[in-house]
Amino acid sequence: MASLSVEQWIIAILSILVSPYVAFFFLIICLAAARKSFGVTKLYIRILLRIFEWGKRRINVHERCKYENSEEENCEDLDLFEKGDGLDIPGENGLRRPTSSNVSNIQKISHTRSLEDMQCGFQLTDAMYFCQKGMEVIVHDTVTQRFDAAELPSWNLLTRTNTHYEFISWRLTFLWGLGCVLRLLILFPFRANIAIFAVASMVIGTAFIGFLPDGKLKRKFNVWLSITCYRIFSRAFSAVITFHNRENRATGGGICVANHTSPIDIIVLGCDNCYAMVGQSQDGFMGFMQRTMQRSEHHIWFQRSEVKDRLAVTQRLKEHVEDENKLPILIFPEGTCINNTSIMMFKKGSFEVGGTIYPVAIKYDPRFADPFWNSSQQSLSRHLLNILTSWALVCDVWYLPPQHKQDDESVIQFTNRVKSEIARQGGLIDLHWDGQLKREKPKVSFLLQQQEEYSKRIKRE
Repeated sequence: MASLSVEQWIIAILSILVSPYVAFFFLIICLAAARKSFGVTKLYIRILLRIFEWGKRRINVHERCKYENSEEENCEDLDLFEKGDGLDIPGENGLRRPTSSNVSNIQKISHTRSLEDMQCGFQLTDAMYFCQKGMEVIVHDTVTQRFDAAELPSWNLLTRTNTHYEFISWRLTFLWGLGCVLRLLILFPFRANIAIFAVASMVIGTAFIGFLPDGKLKRKFNVWLSITCYRIFSRAFSAVITFHNRENRATGGGICVANHTSPIDIIVLGCDNCYAMVGQSQDGFMGFMQRTMQRSEHHIWFQRSEVKDRLAVTQRLKEHVEDENKLPILIFPEGTCINNTSIMMFKKGSFEVGGTIYPVAIKYDPRFADPFWNSSQQSLSRHLLNILTSWALVCDVWYLPPQHKQDDESVIQFTNRVKSEIARQGGLIDLHWDGQLKREKPKVSFLLQQQEEYSKRIKRE
């Protein structure tokens, strides 16, 4: 038998290595399309949670040893720092937190003295309320911090930090390095190929569906293609999505409203239902995807700065809710991405057109990935790259009961009621500030509201 040449050996070796990869790749695609799973991702998530917990204990050991100026070898007994002993114990994020014995002597300052009392004599505490508010605005206000990634309660061997937790222990360093190899060299290439396949499938599929005449066949193909592509895309993120109360999903002619953290919200919700989209017209990759989806369904893309666009959107929404044969509309009434810790003011436009409102609450687990998209600091491509190189995407989706505007309820009251229900179910902080403060100055009405609140502090009772 003639000996094989070098080229033939290389081809044979590559065939042996690539064949299992290709087979596994198409197995993932088929399972995603059929909405089946072997449970490997959930097992992977449980293993990660145990590793995170172990790393958290190692960090606490290190912080306790630094505080007591001890050698780490003498601090292996984890029960030592799990019991409070009146000392300042390192918090979950590495910061010192006072124990109950230290805070018991802190007295609350009353800020309700009347103007008559102030005229009798000035006290230093009279100015403390304004000092407190000023420091809160500078250090930790409740609005602008919602436009930045939320701080994790503990290190997840992923978040970039200047504390250098990865170097406090050789075991932690080994796990951190192993995680980098797993995420960047093994998972990322595989995930990127799945994502490219999902995008290509949507581009080709929508181009084909666009040539079909309007009717039931076109709608059926569009629903199947949309849900299938989004499910494949979710596998690229190693997504574990838990849907609650699926009987409350939006139906034809309804309006689905949800809190907004990232464009990935569309992929998450699209894994379980098909929607017609309403949103801001974008450029770049997102604009390309908007034009792609427009071929198979009549989505509504508009420029927020154009008055005529907003009027056209309102008219289109009214026409849509009157036809039960059309897909439900998906709207994010906040108008911008918030960091999944809070929910901000809803725009009332989608609540004025009538019809049934289907609220949805989306809550991500930030330990596995940072789902928040800060559009002022990173492009969509960079945001997707960060998700693809993270551990996984874990989230819960709650479908709330359908809501209707009551007869004795104004549109603003109806909007705030729906927003409060979403915040309560998702465990989010309900804020009344406009999310557009990320890009614009506060409205005069908000400033007057704060001034009125301050004036009540010194108003005669």
